[in-house]
Amino acid sequence: MSSRIACFGELLLRLGAPGRELLLQSPRLEAWIGGAEANVGVSLARFGHEVAMLGTVADNALGRAALGELRRHGVDTGGVRLAPGRMGLYFLATGAGHRPSEVLYDRAGSAFATADAGAYDWPRLLHGAAWLHLSGITPALGPASARAAAQAVRAAVDHGVRVSFDGNFRPMLWAAWDGDPATMLRPLLEGAEIAFADQRDVDVVLGPDPGAGDDEPREHRFARAARRAFDAFPRLRRIACTTRRQASVEHHALGALMATRDGELHRVEERPVPGIVDRIGGGDAFAAGVLHGLLSGWDDADSLRFGHAAGCLKHAVPGDFNLCGEDEVLAVVRGERLDVKR
Repeated sequence: MSSRIACFGELLLRLGAPGRELLLQSPRLEAWIGGAEANVGVSLARFGHEVAMLGTVADNALGRAALGELRRHGVDTGGVRLAPGRMGLYFLATGAGHRPSEVLYDRAGSAFATADAGAYDWPRLLHGAAWLHLSGITPALGPASARAAAQAVRAAVDHGVRVSFDGNFRPMLWAAWDGDPATMLRPLLEGAEIAFADQRDVDVVLGPDPGAGDDEPREHRFARAARRAFDAFPRLRRIACTTRRQASVEHHALGALMATRDGELHRVEERPVPGIVDRIGGGDAFAAGVLHGLLSGWDDADSLRFGHAAGCLKHAVPGDFNLCGEDEVLAVVRGERLDVKR
């Protein structure tokens, strides 16, 4: 079943206010390891795949702890460089009721963001990999990581490694320097066979759709954006995203959409997600779930259903990683009862 998947991106240390407190409301912070690509890698490893993390971390106790946490979940970290510098951080205050969660990034000048793009030996790092997964967060960190992401995708295409790309548009990161998202994200989409993106991500790269209307149903806007992406990027075969409605911070409704190059549009109806524990990493859990289905030989509809269930389930797991295995996700797909397991 397994095909080796390489995930390239920054490992982060998340420092969160305990419970629903504001940051430093009390003098405590809870530490978790995370990062978009690492979240996908851990989830895929939990589903039984062979996963390798690629990147650079600080050569200090924080970087080594992050690598140890990945290894604990079955991810190979042999392709991650240790280098002088600092660990990328982000701070999280989890929202409550009608107070939204807030993320503060502290990633500028991290060992990953400043790593020389030429330090990555891509033919060696991608040897034996069937897929490369990366996201739009990496080029948003600065010119060095933007070059590294583009070189990684180019090497993957040259060596027959299939590429999966998650848009993950982060305006605050792009605003911190003079990067051009449209120019720097384009080569990543050009190499991708599957993109996890919605109409906003497509518009960032291709410009606003002049025919789109604000009152157009979300599903129609997604289908139009997918067609624009397929026309612009000949390698792209699928584009998928989640849809979300929020009644409060703790109660959402999550759906999912997937469009294919041959014109199919798959949809998973919204499922209520009440009592949310932690929504960080939900999109990564969705992406990992869809990839797991496709790598397992499932059809597009079943892969989307599994990804949607994985994304829903992540909202009940503290921390960035979705630690649920295939059986637990399939139980959600099947709508099994929520009795205590004894």
